[in-house]
Amino acid sequence: MLELLNNTQDSRYEIFLAYATMNNFTKTCIYKSGLQNTFLHAEALKRFNIALEQAAALGLRFKIWDAFRPVEAQQILWNHMPDEKYITHPQTGERPHCRGIALDLTLTDMQGTMLDMGTGFDDFSETAHQNFFKIPTQTQKNRLLLNGIMHAAGFVCNPFEWWHFQLPEFNRYKVLSNKEAPASML
Repeated sequence: MLELLNNTQDSRYEIFLAYATMNNFTKTCIYKSGLQNTFLHAEALKRFNIALEQAAALGLRFKIWDAFRPVEAQQILWNHMPDEKYITHPQTGERPHCRGIALDLTLTDMQGTMLDMGTGFDDFSETAHQNFFKIPTQTQKNRLLLNGIMHAAGFVCNPFEWWHFQLPEFNRYKVLSNKEAPASML
Protein backbone atom coordinates (compact mmCIF):
# COMPACT_ATOMS: atom_id res chain seq x y z
CA MET A 1 0.00 0.00 0.00
CA LEU A 2 1.35 3.43 -0.97
CA GLU A 3 0.96 6.42 1.32
CA LEU A 4 0.93 10.07 0.21
CA LEU A 5 3.80 12.47 0.86
CA ASN A 6 3.12 16.11 0.05
CA ASN A 7 4.74 19.48 0.69
CA THR A 8 2.05 20.69 3.08
CA GLN A 9 1.95 17.55 5.20
CA ASP A 10 5.15 18.00 7.20
CA SER A 11 7.60 20.89 7.59
CA ARG A 12 10.46 18.43 8.19
CA TYR A 13 10.86 17.83 4.48
CA GLU A 14 10.51 19.53 1.12
CA ILE A 15 9.52 17.69 -2.04
CA PHE A 16 11.17 18.81 -5.26
CA LEU A 17 10.60 15.98 -7.72
CA ALA A 18 13.43 16.27 -10.21
CA TYR A 19 11.57 14.16 -12.77
CA ALA A 20 8.59 16.53 -12.66
CA THR A 21 10.91 19.16 -14.15
CA MET A 22 13.40 19.26 -16.98
CA ASN A 23 16.15 19.72 -14.35
CA ASN A 24 17.31 16.08 -14.42
CA PHE A 25 19.78 14.00 -16.38
CA THR A 26 17.24 13.22 -19.15
CA LYS A 27 16.49 16.94 -19.67
CA THR A 28 12.82 15.94 -20.08
CA CYS A 29 9.83 16.12 -17.78
CA ILE A 30 8.95 12.51 -16.96
CA TYR A 31 6.29 13.02 -14.29
CA LYS A 32 3.44 15.49 -14.63
CA SER A 33 4.99 18.94 -14.82
CA GLY A 34 5.14 20.62 -11.43
CA LEU A 35 4.02 17.50 -9.53
CA GLN A 36 4.62 18.12 -5.81
CA ASN A 37 3.27 14.94 -4.27
CA THR A 38 4.77 11.48 -4.20
CA PHE A 39 4.19 8.19 -2.47
CA LEU A 40 5.97 5.70 -0.24
CA HIS A 41 5.04 2.20 0.78
CA ALA A 42 3.55 2.28 4.29
CA GLU A 43 6.59 0.47 5.76
CA ALA A 44 9.01 2.91 4.09
CA LEU A 45 6.96 5.85 5.37
CA LYS A 46 7.05 4.44 8.91
CA ARG A 47 10.84 4.22 8.74
CA PHE A 48 11.17 7.60 7.05
CA ASN A 49 9.28 9.15 9.97
CA ILE A 50 12.05 7.84 12.24
CA ALA A 51 14.63 9.53 10.00
CA LEU A 52 12.60 12.75 10.06
CA GLU A 53 12.63 12.76 13.86
CA GLN A 54 16.37 12.16 13.98
CA ALA A 55 17.13 14.91 11.46
CA ALA A 56 14.82 17.39 13.23
CA ALA A 57 16.59 16.69 16.53
CA LEU A 58 19.77 17.88 14.80
CA GLY A 59 18.10 21.00 13.36
CA LEU A 60 17.95 19.50 9.86
CA ARG A 61 15.33 18.72 7.22
CA PHE A 62 15.22 16.59 4.08
CA LYS A 63 14.85 17.57 0.45
CA ILE A 64 13.27 14.73 -1.56
CA TRP A 65 14.06 14.42 -5.26
CA ASP A 66 12.26 11.13 -5.85
CA ALA A 67 10.38 8.37 -4.04
CA PHE A 68 7.79 6.10 -5.71
CA ARG A 69 8.46 5.85 -9.43
CA PRO A 70 6.02 4.03 -11.71
CA VAL A 71 7.62 1.27 -13.77
CA GLU A 72 6.76 3.25 -16.92
CA ALA A 73 8.97 6.10 -15.67
CA GLN A 74 11.71 3.57 -14.87
CA GLN A 75 11.60 2.50 -18.53
CA ILE A 76 12.09 6.12 -19.66
CA LEU A 77 15.11 6.52 -17.35
CA TRP A 78 16.54 3.21 -18.59
CA ASN A 79 16.14 4.36 -22.20
CA HIS A 80 18.31 7.38 -21.36
CA MET A 81 20.89 5.54 -19.22
CA PRO A 82 20.93 1.74 -19.67
CA ASP A 83 23.56 1.19 -16.95
CA GLU A 84 22.48 -1.04 -14.05
CA LYS A 85 25.05 0.59 -11.80
CA TYR A 86 22.82 3.67 -11.75
CA ILE A 87 19.42 2.74 -13.19
CA THR A 88 17.88 -0.66 -12.50
CA HIS A 89 16.44 -2.49 -15.47
CA PRO A 90 12.68 -1.79 -15.66
CA GLN A 91 11.75 -5.45 -16.18
CA THR A 92 14.43 -7.48 -14.40
CA GLY A 93 16.20 -5.17 -11.92
CA GLU A 94 15.52 -4.57 -8.23
CA ARG A 95 13.37 -1.48 -9.02
CA PRO A 96 13.09 -0.22 -5.43
CA HIS A 97 11.54 3.09 -6.54
CA CYS A 98 8.86 1.17 -8.47
CA ARG A 99 8.01 -0.65 -5.24
CA GLY A 100 7.66 2.58 -3.24
CA ILE A 101 10.51 1.65 -0.89
CA ALA A 102 13.24 4.04 -2.07
CA LEU A 103 14.01 7.71 -1.53
CA ASP A 104 16.43 9.98 -3.34
CA LEU A 105 17.14 12.79 -0.89
CA THR A 106 19.58 15.07 0.84
CA LEU A 107 19.82 17.01 4.09
CA THR A 108 19.15 20.73 4.40
CA ASP A 109 19.27 23.21 7.22
CA MET A 110 15.95 24.53 8.56
CA GLN A 111 15.94 27.30 5.91
CA GLY A 112 16.24 24.75 3.10
CA THR A 113 19.91 25.25 2.22
CA MET A 114 21.33 21.90 1.16
CA LEU A 115 24.36 20.52 2.99
CA ASP A 116 27.35 20.05 0.68
CA MET A 117 27.47 16.43 -0.46
CA GLY A 118 30.13 16.87 -3.13
CA THR A 119 27.90 16.41 -6.17
CA GLY A 120 24.37 17.15 -7.20
CA PHE A 121 21.55 14.65 -7.61
CA ASP A 122 21.91 12.10 -10.44
CA ASP A 123 25.63 12.67 -10.83
CA PHE A 124 26.83 9.46 -12.48
CA SER A 125 30.49 9.89 -11.62
CA GLU A 126 32.78 8.19 -9.14
CA THR A 127 32.56 11.31 -6.96
CA ALA A 128 28.94 10.39 -6.14
CA HIS A 129 29.87 6.92 -4.87
CA GLN A 130 29.38 6.25 -1.17
CA ASN A 131 33.01 5.21 -0.70
CA PHE A 132 34.56 8.18 -2.53
CA PHE A 133 36.63 10.10 -0.01
CA LYS A 134 38.57 12.55 -2.20
CA ILE A 135 36.18 15.27 -1.11
CA PRO A 136 36.52 17.90 1.62
CA THR A 137 36.28 16.67 5.21
CA GLN A 138 33.02 18.55 5.88
CA THR A 139 31.46 16.99 2.78
CA GLN A 140 32.47 13.54 4.04
CA LYS A 141 30.89 14.34 7.42
CA ASN A 142 27.67 15.48 5.71
CA ARG A 143 27.44 12.22 3.73
CA LEU A 144 28.16 10.18 6.84
CA LEU A 145 25.48 12.08 8.74
CA LEU A 146 22.91 11.39 6.01
CA ASN A 147 23.94 7.73 5.95
CA GLY A 148 23.76 7.44 9.72
CA ILE A 149 20.28 8.94 9.93
CA MET A 150 18.91 6.76 7.14
CA HIS A 151 20.60 3.56 8.31
CA ALA A 152 19.40 4.09 11.89
CA ALA A 153 15.86 4.36 10.50
CA GLY A 154 16.22 1.02 8.69
CA PHE A 155 17.26 2.00 5.16
CA VAL A 156 20.26 0.75 3.19
CA CYS A 157 22.25 2.81 0.71
CA ASN A 158 23.15 2.41 -2.93
CA PRO A 159 26.97 2.25 -3.13
CA PHE A 160 27.02 4.34 -6.32
CA GLU A 161 24.66 7.15 -5.23
CA TRP A 162 25.09 9.03 -1.95
CA TRP A 163 21.44 10.24 -2.18
CA HIS A 164 19.71 6.85 -2.67
CA PHE A 165 18.28 4.85 0.25
CA GLN A 166 15.88 1.93 0.19
CA LEU A 167 14.37 -0.70 2.42
CA PRO A 168 16.21 -4.04 2.47
CA GLU A 169 14.59 -7.19 1.10
CA PHE A 170 13.15 -5.38 -1.91
CA ASN A 171 11.53 -8.54 -3.28
CA ARG A 172 8.95 -8.45 -0.43
CA TYR A 173 7.29 -5.49 -2.17
CA LYS A 174 5.35 -5.46 -5.44
CA VAL A 175 6.48 -3.49 -8.51
CA LEU A 176 3.75 -0.96 -9.35
CA SER A 177 2.71 0.77 -12.53
CA ASN A 178 1.32 4.27 -12.87
CA LYS A 179 -2.17 2.76 -13.11
CA GLU A 180 -1.69 1.06 -9.71
CA ALA A 181 -0.58 4.26 -7.96
CA PRO A 182 -3.12 6.07 -5.76
CA ALA A 183 -2.95 8.99 -8.25
CA SER A 184 -1.46 9.27 -11.71
CA MET A 185 2.08 10.64 -11.83
CA LEU A 186 2.56 10.52 -15.62
